Amino acid sequence: MKNMGNMMKQVQKMQKQMQEAQEALKEKTVQGTAGGGMVTITANGHKEILNIEIKPEVVDPDDIEMLQDLVLAAMNDALKQVDDLVAKDMGKFTGGLNIPGLF
Repeated sequence: MKNMGNMMKQVQKMQKQMQEAQEALKEKTVQGTAGGGMVTITANGHKEILNIEIKPEVVDPDDIEMLQDLVLAAMNDALKQVDDLVAKDMGKFTGGLNIPGLF
């Protein structure tokens, strides 16, 4: 029974550490770019978009589709970087296992 109590304490400690790590991700940011830096999107570790920068020279009223493609590419780059950040920060709790729904 003593071992069960110790195991529960360890689980509670790990849950607290995971929660703290999850909260810390909100403070970490990544930047996704496209078009050689013409479009830059900043996101935090909770996949919230914080900022979008578009260089004026990429704005062409006759080619809106290109600008849309650049924004989309920068967004996807930022979100991939968030996924990598989360996997790195939270992976230490799962030993590298990707457990769906955990984070």
